[in-house]
Amino acid sequence: MPEAFIVAAARTAGGRRNGRLAGWHPADLAAQVLNALVDRTGADPALVEDVIMGCVDQAGEQSSNIARNAVLASKLPESVPATSVDRQCGSSQQALHFAAQAVMSGTMDIVIAAGVESMTRVPMGMPVTLPLKNGLGFYVSPLMAKRYPDVQFSQFTGAEMIARNYGIEKDELDRYALESHKRAIAATQAGHFEREIVPVTVRMADGTEPGEQHTVDEGIRFDATLESIAAVKLIAEGGRCTAATASQICDGASGLMVVNERGLKTLGVEPLARIRHMSVMGHDPVIMLEAPLPATQRALKKAGMKISDIDLYEVNEAFAPVPLAWLQTLDADPARLNVNGGAIALGHPLGASGTKLMTTLVHALGQRGKRYGLQTMCEGGGMANVTIVERL
Repeated sequence: MPEAFIVAAARTAGGRRNGRLAGWHPADLAAQVLNALVDRTGADPALVEDVIMGCVDQAGEQSSNIARNAVLASKLPESVPATSVDRQCGSSQQALHFAAQAVMSGTMDIVIAAGVESMTRVPMGMPVTLPLKNGLGFYVSPLMAKRYPDVQFSQFTGAEMIARNYGIEKDELDRYALESHKRAIAATQAGHFEREIVPVTVRMADGTEPGEQHTVDEGIRFDATLESIAAVKLIAEGGRCTAATASQICDGASGLMVVNERGLKTLGVEPLARIRHMSVMGHDPVIMLEAPLPATQRALKKAGMKISDIDLYEVNEAFAPVPLAWLQTLDADPARLNVNGGAIALGHPLGASGTKLMTTLVHALGQRGKRYGLQTMCEGGGMANVTIVERL
């Protein structure tokens, strides 16, 4: 079977809400990553046959096919088409799957998978206009309400359900959050993110540009302590999760250039990684965030691998109970999980997180001289994508 290779992987550093990226139009921000992928491979921009871009809240400045608008804001020629994907938080991981499937089919040779989200300029839930609301950011139709009567579709509720079901107490969540910040601090100070981050000009919400380059993830709490994390107010009375043990609202963009063997020869570049497995799975939409657990088990079985075969894992830190329950269920090694920190420290720019995590995973495999990496993330509606890559 034809294979799919990643030949370039890049992302912006995350920006906090109303922070250092708030003045960037999302199409223009995504264009910076598209340009960087072309520059890093030395590719003729006209050789790119499609851009597939994840974006969750496709409203306002992220509406009207944000992927195509990003292409038109970039150095790519008008001949390059683009389409936008919404698989909730897994949108750009799904974009990677679609790109890989395109080049593996032989219908295309060079495709960019990317993602973007400006959570400052397009607040979470903005595109939802239906009158029936059932939980934060999730709307249901009459037939869906009939199938799930008296149900609260809420990520917060799902996170609390996972914590209770897997016996994960608040102090364990707090310790995990601190570790996320510690790992992100260590990676930043060691320069591990430098090769993956695309420097962009700081552009504040009021449009001012201080003349600096944004190169450090703005969400990292360099002064984080267990005491400060533990003091944050609970999201729900009697619950276990807080804002400190959940992913941060974030602005950002990321992307990967994906090619087949013909694409490798055309570009004359060496691959960073080979895609070994891709799958997606639906699960209980009420607990919602648990899908990465059975999805990973199924993916490993289909790939003929064991969790011990995987050198590094990226499991999105939407809420701390998710990676902790994943570790417990898979009997996985905590030392291999989110080794450079996760979304609790670095931020979760929704539609950009899939290719963001893969960018970090591919670079981390190279830095550590490891072979196999696995990425998964929970997604609204109770879904999860799983991708296994092999460093080359």
